[in-house]
Amino acid sequence: MFQNSSSPPMDPAVPPAATVEFLDRDHSILAFNERVLDWAKRAEVPLLERLRFLCIVSSNLDEFFEVRAAPHLTAAQAGEQKGAYTSASFEALAGAAHDMVARQYSLYNDELMPLFEKQGIKIVSHGERNSAQRQWVQAYFEREVRPLLIPVGLDPSHPFPQVANKSLNFIVRLGGHDAFGRENDIAIVKVPRVLPRLIRMPDKVAGKRTCFVSLSSVIRAHLGELFPGREVGQFSQFRVTRHSDLAVDEDDVKNLRTALRLGLEQRHYGQAVRLEVSAGCSKHLSDFLLSQFNLPEASLYRVHGPVNLVRLTQLVDLVNDPRLLFPPHKGCYPTQLVPGESFFERLKRGDVSVHQPFESFDGVLDFLREAINDPQVLAIRQTIYRTGTDSEMMVLLREAVRRGKEVMVVLELKARFDEEANINWAEMLESIGAQVVYGVVGLKTHAKMLLVTRREGQHLRRYAHLSTGNYNPKTARLYTDLSYFTADPALTADVDNVFVHLASQSKLPKLNRLWLAPFQLHKKLIEKIDALGEAAAGGKDTRIVAKMNALTDEALMLALVRAGQRGVKIDLVVRGACMLPAGVPGVTDNIRVRSIIGRFLEHSRVFYFRCEEDEALYLSSADWMNRNMFRRVELAWSVTDPLLLRRIVDECLVAYLHDSRDAWDLQADGSYLRVGASGSAEQHGAQQALMARYSAGGAVTRS
Repeated sequence: MFQNSSSPPMDPAVPPAATVEFLDRDHSILAFNERVLDWAKRAEVPLLERLRFLCIVSSNLDEFFEVRAAPHLTAAQAGEQKGAYTSASFEALAGAAHDMVARQYSLYNDELMPLFEKQGIKIVSHGERNSAQRQWVQAYFEREVRPLLIPVGLDPSHPFPQVANKSLNFIVRLGGHDAFGRENDIAIVKVPRVLPRLIRMPDKVAGKRTCFVSLSSVIRAHLGELFPGREVGQFSQFRVTRHSDLAVDEDDVKNLRTALRLGLEQRHYGQAVRLEVSAGCSKHLSDFLLSQFNLPEASLYRVHGPVNLVRLTQLVDLVNDPRLLFPPHKGCYPTQLVPGESFFERLKRGDVSVHQPFESFDGVLDFLREAINDPQVLAIRQTIYRTGTDSEMMVLLREAVRRGKEVMVVLELKARFDEEANINWAEMLESIGAQVVYGVVGLKTHAKMLLVTRREGQHLRRYAHLSTGNYNPKTARLYTDLSYFTADPALTADVDNVFVHLASQSKLPKLNRLWLAPFQLHKKLIEKIDALGEAAAGGKDTRIVAKMNALTDEALMLALVRAGQRGVKIDLVVRGACMLPAGVPGVTDNIRVRSIIGRFLEHSRVFYFRCEEDEALYLSSADWMNRNMFRRVELAWSVTDPLLLRRIVDECLVAYLHDSRDAWDLQADGSYLRVGASGSAEQHGAQQALMARYSAGGAVTRS
């Protein structure tokens, strides 16, 4: 589970760290999903929410296979024995994934489904349906399903069809002869994605229960009707997962948007990396499918249930019983703001921080609305990474163009799995006259910035919003993030310079309060860490606390190890993948790593550095990963207001270091140990405390 680090060149003035073996990144990602799966196991969690967490794990595993599995598989097929990707790495990952999938379906079948049945909610299989229910399913199949199905019998003129990534399909072995007297015995039935995967039965056939049927069960019960004159023998549902990371040579394309559109068309048919079939699928059929997709046996996953658990999130929406859900949470209006008060007047009195989702995203939307409606606002500039297909933010930007504002949008076309939505938004904005740029060739623009330029008397004044998270109102209700509003001339000038740099690609001037990747961010973080290490070696009291989603950059990890060995006390709150082992004797004794997995997805990035009484706090869009430091445009900005600094430290760092409900501590061997005893009345959860704090009126007085 360990891999050796390959240390980059280091400053000879900085003592080297003791030998450290970093944890494997891919196993760390799977370990994160183990922590998410734990929520689905907890009896105290409402039943529909347990199912939702189970589905989240399946969605995460899908993305893991789509993005991370291909190099391991390719290495195994080539028999590679050395390097980062080998036959052994493939086998180890496949073994861990198989184990996780088996436990998912065991939980689904043995615990969750029986609990739903006790609540009068049941997904009724064909064998459990009574006569009236079978008649209703038959009518539904004939009316809604059969007209959309075209079974394909395989022969030399009907080769194995293209099967899209993660689509539902059936393979059938047929007896007898076809209409031409031939014995072609294999057929494929592709299931259209437009069909719902769960269908609720009407009350007249469901009785006193809330009953559903799965689409796969409906088709399975009527496979014979798709092949008149043939005998249906063996059959199975199946689903193939394909490598889906878009590869576009930006140096060799004239129009990135057009190239990405072409790439999206091919994404659904990339290299196959995983095959899921029903548990009862015959070896004859599974071997046939493995050969068609050029996959080894270890890539075959036999599942006891639907091949796509992700689609069961439909059950959460279809049932929607408040008794089986978390109590609803609606973030309060940002406590430093007064509804109706001008943002421009408020920001002249000082910066404003918003802690989402405990405080609502409405403040961000209101800021943009005021800018659009204010005749003194001349220009609006914004970055967009993930905003969704139905975005109020983009509608507002369209209105800004209509009202004659100068609107520039830096829209990232390569936001993974959001490419199509972003291309559509880019085309819409360009069609109405907005200036749309796609950032810098070879880099993803991941920074979150919104800059408003306003005429005030004889001068132009800038107002900015910066964020650790996306401009997406939907995810703003589910992710913890920090929004930051400012009219500080130094910081807004920095933001303006970054926008000019992204549009013109001119040389970036010296920045005042921003660190920008891929230029200064990585270097500045290492300098900050090493400076504290030097101070600690001189006997000074030093501290680093950093919160992020992932820690995988080797140079940053080595800097932390060096600082810890020189006496700096280091606490890291890393939600997902972390390759730095904590508490290794003689190596990382002064480093503690914990992961918080709660009701909301932890997403804020907060970096705190202290030497004696001197404190520095930075908020950022960047995780401590090599890609964020060198292959993305990222921001980190300093928080200089003492009250805001203390508030952010208390809410985003101190609260999480004292969490005894949703916290997991990383052990020296790479395993995670959950903090606290399940169900204990003394448990403290940071997210629960923040929900309670803000529902009671908030933590900050309005200034």
